[in-house]
Amino acid sequence: MSIRSAGILLYRHSDSGVLELWIAHMGGPFWARKDQHAWSIPKGEFPDDEDPLVAANREFTEEIGTPPPPADYHLLGVFKQPSGKLITAYAAEAASFQPAEVVSNTFAMEWPKGSGVIKEFPEIDDARWIDEATARTKLVKGQLQIVDALVEYLSVRSAT
Repeated sequence: MSIRSAGILLYRHSDSGVLELWIAHMGGPFWARKDQHAWSIPKGEFPDDEDPLVAANREFTEEIGTPPPPADYHLLGVFKQPSGKLITAYAAEAASFQPAEVVSNTFAMEWPKGSGVIKEFPEIDDARWIDEATARTKLVKGQLQIVDALVEYLSVRSAT
């Protein structure tokens, strides 16, 4: 059985019309010095008996430290990652979303590896608005299909 995650991709358009995405840099020592392909949409795992949108809202709140804004959330789809994980992704326009700070929940792990020392690390250590082109270089490669689905959705929506 595949691991399932649910997440939210917020978007807005800059004053010059550039599409911007709210994405988050993954925390912990593995990602600390990485920028390219080290970012993600705010997301997390959920059990089979939980509604994916409810899970996406919970996970966003845990990772960003503030709830996602009230908005009309659109299901972009379910996207299989190279690991086999399935991400159910939702998108919403949120032009005015700008939390004062990002305060993520944490996870514990042995660090340095083999030291026997357990340390706490934030799941997310940064999150911000990034233009679509740059976001494509920052997001983990498996999530680029989520951006493609958003662009397709926005294209269809603007054509009607």
